[in-house]
Amino acid sequence: MCESKPVTGPIPIHVGRIPGGAQLDLAALTRLVVGDVLDALLQGDDTTLWDLLHEVAAPSAGAAERLDREELEQQLVERASSRVPLYGPAAKRLAASILTAAGAHVPQQRGEAA
Repeated sequence: MCESKPVTGPIPIHVGRIPGGAQLDLAALTRLVVGDVLDALLQGDDTTLWDLLHEVAAPSAGAAERLDREELEQQLVERASSRVPLYGPAAKRLAASILTAAGAHVPQQRGEAA
């Protein structure tokens, strides 16, 4: 489904065709995000997120009500990676790969003489 050669960068992006469009495979970003979440949960000097995770999973007898899962999710999202940097021509290669996978024509640049 995905092309064999990814658009390179700190986080490789594989582009593949799907019916009616393109699909980006960001497995490297997923690994980075999961690592960020684990780091946040296992931070030794601040157990706030770990405690919140356990409170959401099984509220203590003293808790007035079950803590909101969205609160935990928001705090983890704030600590997780979300950006994929592309340097130099990688952005153009990604755009061309997406357009190719989506079946769109990539126009050639015209020379100055044209």
